[in-house]
Amino acid sequence: MHPFRFAVQQGSAASRDAWAAIARRAESLGYDMLVMPDHLGRQLSPFAALAAAAAATTRLRIGAFVFANDYRHPLILAREAATLDFLSGGRFEMGLGAGWMMGDYRQLGMTYDPAPRRIDRLEEAIPLLKRLLTGETVTHRGEHYQLDGASIGMEPVQKPRPPLAIGGGGPRMLKLAAREAEIVGLVPGFDAHGRVHLRQATETATADKIALLRDAAGDRFELLEINLWLGDAGLVGSGTSLLGSVAAAARWAPTAIYGSPYVLYGTLGSARDRLLRRRDRLGISYYTVPSHAMESMAPLVEALTGK
Repeated sequence: MHPFRFAVQQGSAASRDAWAAIARRAESLGYDMLVMPDHLGRQLSPFAALAAAAAATTRLRIGAFVFANDYRHPLILAREAATLDFLSGGRFEMGLGAGWMMGDYRQLGMTYDPAPRRIDRLEEAIPLLKRLLTGETVTHRGEHYQLDGASIGMEPVQKPRPPLAIGGGGPRMLKLAAREAEIVGLVPGFDAHGRVHLRQATETATADKIALLRDAAGDRFELLEINLWLGDAGLVGSGTSLLGSVAAAARWAPTAIYGSPYVLYGTLGSARDRLLRRRDRLGISYYTVPSHAMESMAPLVEALTGK
């Protein structure tokens, strides 16, 4: 059974100093990770921002939730990952997904292929990333990628490579994560416009995903760290509103009808007990908290981290 740990997801800040302050505050509150989304639009570029967050802290781990494979050639991504691991002193975790937001593809002038095609590319890219990050020189002739004597020219600090987190919710992505990842990031599933698939956001649907993951992983299941991304969270008496923000409430309130694990509201005691029971039943031990809930969730982070 993995001990609890918590990440905070943050994508932007008002200034350089504000960004550094956010990272230092997350570290001081006991969060283990600062993670960033990988989308175009109103957010910082994850590579530079994660390096700056690492420079402002001493313990905080850094990563993306998650890098979109379609925007990142595996050789370039492996080089950036090794650099981030080097600059952070071995605090980088590689989060990877197939890409899903239609608006990003439109801005990039890329065809928004059906999910199976996007996952095909991810499935081919992952072994290449692993080989590159462990120092191999790679020649590869595949359907989607061609490499000729490729190497990243440096080694990451973590051996044999930084841990790989694969984020997804569909059966094929879960099976891929079961085979390839050290960390599995559960999401409820979104449509191309970012709307939550409510039927996938229930406790029952999450238990079904864990059962599929357990079956696909076999003996590897106990080694997997399972992450759940919280769409919204808040503690009674934490000094902030229960729903955190109007925007988050509007997006996530419908899931509360189903007792969704992707929202976490209540007292410190009730939230702590819920997460303990869920870990016993499903093995989920790692939670990503939205940035607006970082302060309000700090008592829960303190109560459970490392336990």
